Amino acid sequence: MTEELSGAGGVAAELRDVYLAFDDHTVLDGVSLRLFEGETLSVLGGSGAGKSTILRLVLGLALPTAGEILVHGRDIGRASNDEVLAMRKDMGMVFQGAALFDSLTVDENVAFPLREEGGFTEEEIDLRVQEALEFVDLDAERVGSLLPAELSGGMQKRVGVARAIVDRPAMLLYDEPTSGLDPITTRTINELIRKLQSELGVSSIVVTHDIKSAFRISHRVALLSAGKIVFIGAPEEMTASQHEYVREFLR
Repeated sequence: MTEELSGAGGVAAELRDVYLAFDDHTVLDGVSLRLFEGETLSVLGGSGAGKSTILRLVLGLALPTAGEILVHGRDIGRASNDEVLAMRKDMGMVFQGAALFDSLTVDENVAFPLREEGGFTEEEIDLRVQEALEFVDLDAERVGSLLPAELSGGMQKRVGVARAIVDRPAMLLYDEPTSGLDPITTRTINELIRKLQSELGVSSIVVTHDIKSAFRISHRVALLSAGKIVFIGAPEEMTASQHEYVREFLR
């Protein structure tokens, strides 16, 4: 997954010289970053580097102290609440730990975004739920009536992905998608992320500390340190980098 996409298509999301600070603590310090259409971009970094904050900014859940956040060319920081909600409908979020509703069945969890949005018939909801579950290689008839507690961690993660894609978004945001998973399940989730990119053409930002997974799924990777981007490029370029922090991080 190392082919360069920067010359193809448009820009799905962009951070322009973004600063974010709380009191005396700087979270992001002049971050500029582009996600191209159809690209998978992984954001790496240690704990507290500001990785997950980038997802919150793109979703409009936080506003920068300075700088711009553009989603498909529109400044989310200057959009009204209704406009932000409309923009979020084009984004799917896969949370760390799946974040499923414990009291809802698999079918109900996956259908939740459609019911929140409204305007769908029960037949349309059932069809979309079935399609989403099948896309993540889950048997809708077998797992649809189960509760999250009855699923393995990997299956819960796949249900979380199904919920994220049921509304057919153009962009997917992942927060530590392989955290806490065994190597076999990690490989399954990585293959699923690649399948979403290749078959659906979605643009994805993957926040992760898992270097091996990032290299396997990404067209480009960005490395954050103390709120600054110290590297961005293809995985093989990162491997060849002589930057001191990059070398230390890879070790």
